[in-house]
Amino acid sequence: MSASGTIAAHAQTGAETYKAKCMMCHAVDGSASTPAGKAMKAIPFSSPDLVKASDADLIAATTNGKGKMPAYTSKLTAPQIKDVVAYIRTLQK
Repeated sequence: MSASGTIAAHAQTGAETYKAKCMMCHAVDGSASTPAGKAMKAIPFSSPDLVKASDADLIAATTNGKGKMPAYTSKLTAPQIKDVVAYIRTLQK
């Protein structure tokens, strides 16, 4: 499998996890425009700070929680979190 094929596979798996665990706050498009996202003051993924954040920063925020976002360390595996971050990157384009 090519590198781009691997990235696409991770993004697809990440999309499934995103829909199940993230979309209720972050919205289908990553805009954080859902009632829960607005209440939690979630930052849109298109925000310059999140676009320039490293994958490691996004993985750490998802794993450990950040602001009002809870930690997902006991809810998602490390590979699932990595795949979600790959999917988030597709929402930023």
